[in-house]
Amino acid sequence: MSSGTIPLFPLNVVVFPRVALPLHIFEERYKEMTGNAIRDDSEFGIVLVKENGISNAGCTVKVEKVTQMYEDGRMDILTRGRRRFEVMTLHEEHAWLEADVSFFDDEDLAAVPEALRTETMERYQALRAISSNEGRDEPDLADWQLSFQLAQVLPDLDLLNVLLRLRSEAERLKELNRYLAEYVPRQGAIERMRALAPTNGHGAKPSGL
Repeated sequence: MSSGTIPLFPLNVVVFPRVALPLHIFEERYKEMTGNAIRDDSEFGIVLVKENGISNAGCTVKVEKVTQMYEDGRMDILTRGRRRFEVMTLHEEHAWLEADVSFFDDEDLAAVPEALRTETMERYQALRAISSNEGRDEPDLADWQLSFQLAQVLPDLDLLNVLLRLRSEAERLKELNRYLAEYVPRQGAIERMRALAPTNGHGAKPSGL
């Protein structure tokens, strides 16, 4: 397990290894931090903002490309997740946070039961059939940590934060499968209500529309 010191970018988001994350950079301190990362081809860490501070675990990203530069220095960038880490010590010498971190990856490398993988994929495909995935990358189904690819479409940041920390692909898929078992039917009901709303629950639009 390696360690290092990295800049931190606290956000209301969880990113996983090898998953794309577009960002709009507008604060002066993060313009500088991001500019340094682009210049040095280095990583910075994304950590989830919580009510009482920031999460003590996150994932580094690297900038793949700058998609838009603005006259005032703002920029749109595309980043991609790299390495998971735990925060050991925070530093505040710069305008942005830095942290001494310990990097980690899966410790349980046992093969995932095929039945679990198949069931999770079926529930994921059912979700994709009823929900828009516009603006997101297609998941890489060949990724050896498939759970990260599938979880990127979900809105529950607490669940995503749990998945990020787990060090077993089988355990992540179990958590994901349990969540999808409840989430997919609920989301399906919501989508059906949305479809019915413009027609007032009947086959035609209500009068006056």
